[in-house]
Amino acid sequence: MLGPTIDEENSYDDVKGKEALVHFFSMGWNIFFAIIPPRRYLHGWPAFFFALGMIGLCTAIVGEIANLLGCAIRLKQAVTAITLVALGTSLPDTMASKIAAESSDNADSAIGNITGSNSVNVFLGLGLPWTIASIYRIQ
Repeated sequence: MLGPTIDEENSYDDVKGKEALVHFFSMGWNIFFAIIPPRRYLHGWPAFFFALGMIGLCTAIVGEIANLLGCAIRLKQAVTAITLVALGTSLPDTMASKIAAESSDNADSAIGNITGSNSVNVFLGLGLPWTIASIYRIQ
């Protein structure tokens, strides 16, 4: 929620411009993801599947926007996929690793995050489409 806060010393902190701007631009996403049911229903399974579907939908939207941007600046689809989409999937992992490295005494969590995210990107990014294509071609 956007609003002023009061800390332990009863000092009043007003809303800053950056906070208001981020809140304004994320409002659409908040409304978009509000259809995900609460986790308390059926041990969280509906929330899991709804969230998974929403992630898939967001991925399709990002892919389409990247395709349109590549078309507008006359890039080949392969170049667009390699640069824009790969950058979009790697930047959040990079920021998470940076935050993990800054907040811990050693780099174990940052290295684990980098290794894990790259493994998931490679194994799911290559393995899952290959498996789906293999199943589709058998039929």
